[in-house]
Amino acid sequence: MTVTATSVGASDQLEPRTRTGARSWTRPLVRLMPAAAAALSGLLLYVSFPPRTLWWLALPAFAVFGWVLRGRGWKAGLGLGYLFGLGFLLPLLVWTGVEVGPAPWLALVAIEAIFIALVGAGVAVVSKLPGRPVWAAAVWMAGEAARARVPFDGFPWGKVAFGQADGVFLPLAAVGGTPVLGFAVVLCGFGLHEVVRLGLERRATGVVRHAAAAVAVLSMGVPVLGAFAARTLVSDKAEDGSVTVAVIQGNVPRAGLDFNSQRRAVLDYHARETERLAAEVEEGKVARPDFVLWPENSSDVDPFANPDARAVIDAAAKAVGVPISVGGVVERGGKLYNEQILWDPAKGPSDTYDKRQIQPFGEYLPLRSLIRLINKNWTDMARQDFSRGDKPGVFTMDGAKVGLVTCYEAAFDWTVRSEVTDGAQMISVPSNNATFDRSEMTYQQLAMSRVRAVEHSRTVAVPVTSGVSAIIMPDGEITQRTGMFVADSLVQKVPLRSSQTPATQLGVLPEIALVLVAAGGLGWAVGAGLRGRRAGDA
Repeated sequence: MTVTATSVGASDQLEPRTRTGARSWTRPLVRLMPAAAAALSGLLLYVSFPPRTLWWLALPAFAVFGWVLRGRGWKAGLGLGYLFGLGFLLPLLVWTGVEVGPAPWLALVAIEAIFIALVGAGVAVVSKLPGRPVWAAAVWMAGEAARARVPFDGFPWGKVAFGQADGVFLPLAAVGGTPVLGFAVVLCGFGLHEVVRLGLERRATGVVRHAAAAVAVLSMGVPVLGAFAARTLVSDKAEDGSVTVAVIQGNVPRAGLDFNSQRRAVLDYHARETERLAAEVEEGKVARPDFVLWPENSSDVDPFANPDARAVIDAAAKAVGVPISVGGVVERGGKLYNEQILWDPAKGPSDTYDKRQIQPFGEYLPLRSLIRLINKNWTDMARQDFSRGDKPGVFTMDGAKVGLVTCYEAAFDWTVRSEVTDGAQMISVPSNNATFDRSEMTYQQLAMSRVRAVEHSRTVAVPVTSGVSAIIMPDGEITQRTGMFVADSLVQKVPLRSSQTPATQLGVLPEIALVLVAAGGLGWAVGAGLRGRRAGDA
């Protein structure tokens, strides 16, 4: 009996140790699960972006993000939000380091992820409120609004709206621009989390559960129904007649930063492709265009200062016999400008547009003295900063009003809208992506132009030095496109439109409204927390 009793006692003592040992192994894994889920949901959001057409993955990405943050404190939300930001931005922005190495890419991601970290903290705070999907989605949009403005005039790349060019939500861009489109997607994602959570949890009962279920279903249903209703705002019908536009992609001698040392070759390539097009027009193979669009940096040799460059452009314009919009680098009054030049075959240069939203660390160097201490070669390459233009650019080309949005400017809401409100009947987005080789950057930027086409109901032409050049209808459909690093031209009859969408008319107001909603939710949550603490102290 004694032996038996001792054996039983030993067994009783060993069993708890075994359970404790198992828990000691699983506890770190359980603690790591939210962090891993946050990073992976950020990666899922990246996969929803072009060149892939998996736009719908944004919904489960935000659903998982909502699950990770629900009920947590702001400090935990800050850390989990930063991991989400890294998972999203590290692969999305890898192209920024193609030619300059990983340091600028990693620095950019580290800074931009701070905004998403703050969003994570805010979403965690409002996750305890009734109607949490609405507050959380508004907080995300407030983060995007901040990221589009600071630092150095902002960096809107990676707006949720820019991943939705192939999605069912796209017509909402015509309602309230990228803020409304992005809000709908994020709201639907957070609503998906609520629907799944309520399906799995049975603790809440009665009115509370029914109210939460209603909010969850509406968070998913209203954006989808709104998108279908907004399709009535999307049209590719001509309102002011049609024009035949030619987009020239001359290609570059080779990819990378070194193309700048071969500026004359790039100019010659674009002139040669234009003259080839002119020959095809004369032979009746291609319709005669009403005007021709060249890309950004198609003449980095200043045609106002260099007679040879002027002669090359003039010859190309005379050969095709119609006006050309030429992308040049021009020095005027001791200042450098990234400029679009309207070149008439008879009169020569007759109008200009200077790029207004210039790219930090690309077209100008903020903190130049500090950068020089870190990387002297970088400051040596960018010896002179570009200056900003101060007026919208709308060229009258054969009677059509063409708004100019140069490359990086397509990411900013205000630059595109200003051209439309200034009378543009179609938009040209001249770009130079040769610096970024065959990375995803060109496809991400092309998706932006598709969103802008729907947002303002305008045809968008995208001439690019090395590709992908394209013609986009006002409904966001790409009707023609080139390959990358080939010389090619696109010729098409496109509609001109002058009516303004609600997004064009409202401008920044939808974004302001969403920021106010976010502020209201955060204020409510913070106030409720303070009242709860006082009650507890009492």
